[in-house]
Amino acid sequence: MIPRPQTRQEAIQFFSNFDNCKAFMVALRWPDSKVKCPTCGSEKVSWLENARLWKCYSKHERPKFSLKTGTIFEDSPLGLDKWLPVMWLLVNAKNGISSWEIHRAIGVTQKTAWFMLQRCRLAMQDELTGGSLGGEVEVDETFIGGKARNMHKERKRRVQKEGGRNAGGKSTVMGMLERGGKVRASVIPDLTKVSMQPIIRGSVEPGTQIYSDKHGNQWCMAEYEHSMVNHLESYVDGNVHTNGIEDFWSLLKRSIGGTYVSVEPFHLFRYVDEQAFRFNNRGPMKDAQRFSYAMRKIVGKRLTYAELTGKTLEGGPSAQEGPF
Repeated sequence: MIPRPQTRQEAIQFFSNFDNCKAFMVALRWPDSKVKCPTCGSEKVSWLENARLWKCYSKHERPKFSLKTGTIFEDSPLGLDKWLPVMWLLVNAKNGISSWEIHRAIGVTQKTAWFMLQRCRLAMQDELTGGSLGGEVEVDETFIGGKARNMHKERKRRVQKEGGRNAGGKSTVMGMLERGGKVRASVIPDLTKVSMQPIIRGSVEPGTQIYSDKHGNQWCMAEYEHSMVNHLESYVDGNVHTNGIEDFWSLLKRSIGGTYVSVEPFHLFRYVDEQAFRFNNRGPMKDAQRFSYAMRKIVGKRLTYAELTGKTLEGGPSAQEGPF
């Protein structure tokens, strides 16, 4: 068995060899070492060494397939020697890694690096298959957007005149943290009951003890035990506080404000999912384990450039996928 890399330096060296990439991907996708056609599931396949493809001998439209077919890497002309180190970097960088840094590190354009990172974030999304949150759960919300001091004076004047909690027109993110467990966060349109209550019901078991700040009065529900702390008076009242979810907000805002600098609201949920993945799989999980877990989530997912940018493109596969 080929030894797996344990550090970033080892990963870059290891995946620079195609045979290592092949062995890693085969073990990941077909643990029994029996390669199956992703289209029909047949084991009647043969490896074409020069083309670095498999050929399926069942009759269907796409008899040839590669290591990337059926994954987030599908139809990308970039090799696994670039894709796998990028995934390693993203899942293990505490504050994220920018497309400009990837662009400089692996020798692709910034636009390509941005598209690569968005594909990797798709694999990092939580499928919410791990059951509902329970025990003690902290629920809070935060706002992501530009600071008033950086706004044009006319917009700043308008924002100050509007007042309110989200006078700057920022994006609203809601988070739920099970103490000692995982966090779930999502972008929501507003702070109304209609927006917040269905998310809480779908993620938190009935009867759970919920902790929130005083704004929880807007959405609290009878099926939960609810305790609130008034942040105008104190941040901790015995066991009643939201310090855990505030830690997550700190990490999220540090990555967005310090690493990514500017994130469009249209894409914000991807960056929230990225940070939630790292938070939920932090220590004692090591870098190699976190990378392997993320890689197990790449199969059966696809993100085209048209979908990513919200555009409907006409034409062949190249128009759908973009120049990457």
